Amino acid sequence: MKRIVIVGGVAGGASAATRARRLDERARIVLFERGPDVSFANCGLPYYVGGVIAPRDKLLVSTAAKLRARFAIDVRTRCEVTAIDRARKVVRFRAADGAEGEEAYDVLILSPGAAPLRPPLPGIDHAGVMVLRSLQDVDRIRGAVDAGARRAVVVGAGFIGLELVENLVHRGVSTTLVELQDQILPPFDREVTTPLVTAVREAGVEVLLGESAEAFEPDGAGIAVRLASGRRLPADLVILGIGVRPENALAVAAGLETGPRGGIRVDAAMRTSDPAILACGDCVETRDAITGGPAQVPLAGPANRQGRIAADTACARPAAYRGTQGTAIVGAFGRTMAMTGASEKALLRAGTPFARAWVHPAHHASYYPGAEPMSLKLLFSPQGGRLLGAQAVGGPGVDKRIDVIAVAIQAGMTAFDLEQVELCYAPQYGSAKDPVNMAGFVAAGLLRGDHPQVDVGAIATPATPAPFLLDVRTPQEHALGSIPGSVNLPIDDLRDRLDELPRGRSIVTYCQVGMRGYLATRILLQSGFPQTANLGGGYATWRLHHPAP
Repeated sequence: MKRIVIVGGVAGGASAATRARRLDERARIVLFERGPDVSFANCGLPYYVGGVIAPRDKLLVSTAAKLRARFAIDVRTRCEVTAIDRARKVVRFRAADGAEGEEAYDVLILSPGAAPLRPPLPGIDHAGVMVLRSLQDVDRIRGAVDAGARRAVVVGAGFIGLELVENLVHRGVSTTLVELQDQILPPFDREVTTPLVTAVREAGVEVLLGESAEAFEPDGAGIAVRLASGRRLPADLVILGIGVRPENALAVAAGLETGPRGGIRVDAAMRTSDPAILACGDCVETRDAITGGPAQVPLAGPANRQGRIAADTACARPAAYRGTQGTAIVGAFGRTMAMTGASEKALLRAGTPFARAWVHPAHHASYYPGAEPMSLKLLFSPQGGRLLGAQAVGGPGVDKRIDVIAVAIQAGMTAFDLEQVELCYAPQYGSAKDPVNMAGFVAAGLLRGDHPQVDVGAIATPATPAPFLLDVRTPQEHALGSIPGSVNLPIDDLRDRLDELPRGRSIVTYCQVGMRGYLATRILLQSGFPQTANLGGGYATWRLHHPAP
């Protein structure tokens, strides 16, 4: 009889436990969870604060009693594993009543997760400074709101931070969002976040970028956040969402290898440096599926899949984790942002060559009522068009497009394949030329050399001499907003007014989203203007980089 011991429940550990039982009915499976809840919906916690998820028990994915009854798993909640003896293959544990003991294993699976960062700042232990990881954490936060908290400061504009901000506003709490970086949602490229920042501010939230908390100070019955800039933010409630660190103490004490950020190193089968010990979930360092480098991405989807693979390995079934692709989504204040694969920032850090394509289509046929715009950024290899990543922001349909591209990346597809991908179409759901196809058209056209393109950055820091900026939109569009220094010449008049353009000089054409600029580029390239290029994504992309005040 195989003895499988699992440390930690929630996504990775609970998935590993139930998968192991399905594979081996005779195995002895013991699951230790130091908290009271063995499996709960972490991602639903902010929505319980806001009352969107009403009954608390809806957050319970599974209970210890259910795992015992249905899967015959020995679940021990409020029981902490304190040490691993690798030589004897036992773990030592301490129960809530103080009783201590040992449990032998043939295979040990570590899934302790990651803990919210609490930097050693003055006042960090004040009762009004909270984090959000467990059901007990969410009880404290919701309890404060229910008790009348009306001013909150959320420190950290990541996924959880933004979701908390939306739900606090939903409850009528005046909220300030503080973020150290110069953007919200740091995994995304900065310009993609522009529409969501606008939506958050329009909802009445004060967004302070490039700011950091320096101390937390008592303020009457509440608490005040003192920022590095010297500003003081009085509040009834402060929630930290500045990141997480792997819970690696057991692994480090046992001598297992960890990465520079503390993640437990595992191979594709989820084995640690000790082949009898596996690890999965937010505590591990895996491989980046795009760059091939180390990856440490705390997401529920990868944690669940890693738990299944760890169980397969524990039960001697071949399995391999493909690597972490970082597919993620967040919604707040009517806007949705999603990404998959590498961001431009990540590719630059890795030294990976890339090209980009921008499209700004409607989420379904524009003639059908309710069409909403989205912005989609596609990153791909300039040699062969291998898909490297994508990000999108908008309303409905963002999730669908990023999911399609996520699968395309996993399948090893290229920008040329996106031109041909066949997706379902009816006017209320999409377009005959889906946004995914449109991104493929632009990217493949760039790869073929059909339309030379310049990036917005080339306009912001122009070469010498500066290019001639040609706005081919209508005069009405130009009057509503244009790139400074551009000259307006509508696309429909272009062929008859070529003599107004400078020959022997670089010309950059642009329109609203790129299509008319592309047509203008084709006209000019074939009319004696060989130094012509289109501005990628047009004025809409320029505006993402240069948002209106």
